[in-house]
Amino acid sequence: MSKFIKTVGVVGAGTMGNGIAQAFAQAGFAVRLVDVAPAMLERARTSIDKSLAKFVEKGKLTAADKTAVVQRLSTHEQLSALADADYVVEAIVEDAGAKRSLFAQLDGIVGAGVILASNTSSIPIATLAAATKRPDKVLGMHFMNPVPLMTLVEMIRGQATSDASMKIASDLCTRLGKTPIEAADYPGFIANRILMPMINEAIFAVMEGVGTPQAIDDVMKLGMNHPMGPLTLADFIGLDVCLAILNVLHDGLGDPKYRPCPLLRRMVAAGHLGRKSGQGFYPY
Repeated sequence: MSKFIKTVGVVGAGTMGNGIAQAFAQAGFAVRLVDVAPAMLERARTSIDKSLAKFVEKGKLTAADKTAVVQRLSTHEQLSALADADYVVEAIVEDAGAKRSLFAQLDGIVGAGVILASNTSSIPIATLAAATKRPDKVLGMHFMNPVPLMTLVEMIRGQATSDASMKIASDLCTRLGKTPIEAADYPGFIANRILMPMINEAIFAVMEGVGTPQAIDDVMKLGMNHPMGPLTLADFIGLDVCLAILNVLHDGLGDPKYRPCPLLRRMVAAGHLGRKSGQGFYPY
């Protein structure tokens, strides 16, 4: 069925949204990227252009391919632009209320047979599906950052997601050159259920003076063969995003082991969010 999907809508032009839009456009789909903020759409275009230019530099795309990819992508400020989309991926802020409200709106705009996928990294799919009249067609499609380079897509089946919807979405991942891996609809799914407690523990280790951020990152890189240390990774993800996910884990599972480190809370309150704000565990 995924072969009938030609036009894909992506809602949210942040880091993840523009990466997802680029991946679909590179795979030959017509993509409509929607965001309420014109500045975000402008920034998305710039970063997609930069990313594609790198692919050309490395010989993975020709200049003509790059032009074709850019032409397949259009940007819009209104959700109504998705009225005839064949598939939609939501990539807005990691906030359950905002996502539910968007899913309810999309449900009234797109065709009855269209799947609504969420790029949420931790919010239960069942709560998003419940905001629509098509819970069998709502699922999680959690891409990894940076989307154009990372091959994993965590596929999350909600309480009511049908086998047919999961199959269409998984086939779509394969068409993107990605590997779909299914996870159950528990807070944090697989990736963040395992990653965030590690990042949180690394922050506790900084707070308690067990080691400097550099020492902790070096131990994990050299001793555990991680490509980047947990604190560098936290800065890359955004400390506010890490905090939001830990809160979802803590609230959703009720286990004190997911309690966000007080140092993480303090840094977020101070606006030290990592790479995007210029200061996190390291200066940028």
